Amino acid sequence: MPWKETCAMEQREEFLRLWLSGRYTKSGLCQRFGISRPTGDKWMQRHAELGLAGLVERSRAPRTHPNATPPAICEALVVQKRRCPSWGPKKLLDRLRSEQPEVAWPADSTGSAILARAGLVKPRRRRRAVPGDEVPFSACDAPNAVWSVDFKGDYRLGDGRRCYPLTLSDNYSRFLLLCQALPSTSRAAVTPWFERAFREFGLPWAIRSDNGAPFASTAVGGLSALSKWWIDLGIRPERIVPGRPSQNGRHERMHRSLKAWLGATPGANLAAEQERLQLFATEYNCHRSHEALGRQVPASRHVPSQRPYPARIAPAEYDESVTVRRVRDNGEIKWRGKQIYLSEGLARDWVGMEPVAEGAWEVYYRFHPLGTLDERANRIVPVKGWHSKRM
Repeated sequence: MPWKETCAMEQREEFLRLWLSGRYTKSGLCQRFGISRPTGDKWMQRHAELGLAGLVERSRAPRTHPNATPPAICEALVVQKRRCPSWGPKKLLDRLRSEQPEVAWPADSTGSAILARAGLVKPRRRRRAVPGDEVPFSACDAPNAVWSVDFKGDYRLGDGRRCYPLTLSDNYSRFLLLCQALPSTSRAAVTPWFERAFREFGLPWAIRSDNGAPFASTAVGGLSALSKWWIDLGIRPERIVPGRPSQNGRHERMHRSLKAWLGATPGANLAAEQERLQLFATEYNCHRSHEALGRQVPASRHVPSQRPYPARIAPAEYDESVTVRRVRDNGEIKWRGKQIYLSEGLARDWVGMEPVAEGAWEVYYRFHPLGTLDERANRIVPVKGWHSKRM
């Protein structure tokens, strides 16, 4: 039974003082102090052996730990953590198991405890929950179904120039297809690297991005020169709602890992920074396991697309029932004797038109919706959500 809610040491001393006075029985004293007879006997015996020093509470920790993790394994885990400071115990242990499968590595919870004892665990910052997206996107149920693209911000290098890391990943396998340091976000800077990715990995069915340049514009259908090129290749642009990066959450999560890996000290110049980005891509694809992939690495799940990059782009084709119009050099189409502005980005291309209501026609380029032609207002009403499928 426990001692009363005062200093336990003082209670034990008082108990022994009264017992040694010879005026009280053992049963009476135990009842007075609210303890059992075996507890009273224990402290009497310890006092007889060690005096007042015997009344100090002894440690209940076991003297031996037959199941303790060997120091060499603890040290290996700590060393791996220092090499990859942004990784948690699961990814660290997955990497160690792949490198040394003959070693009996500890469980994830034990690895977490080892890192905590070494002072290598930082408390996670609480993040505000974000509701899901109401706009349906393509299902990421196979490699190359959907790729995601974005710029990982921008920052100044050691030589004073700014760096804009362009990242491209496959949503199904999490495979990082491209991680390239660029001097700007212009279409001229971006297009050659997309072409290189298409030649190496084939074509995806869709590319998900934000609404910034060069991926989108304020033109009809949100078309930019880059996204029009994707459409010509049979790739559907998917654009998240402005201010909702969670709709591209897998890619954003990769950016968080990239930021932690790069640290606060940038490279001396663009070439040096590219070396660092390439090292991250190799580590991310081949060594860093992902729980969403069954604790496997992205390289084990990714395969090239069966859709090769074409040597030439075929002209747009529409069904015989579709009304077509050719866009003039000034971006206008002729409709029933009137000139209606569409987009200069579609100059010399053909667009399709289908009636959707009286005096209203849906206008689209290949499979991509551009807006609705309002005959009364003699203008194109832009489409607000261009995530719908026509392919």
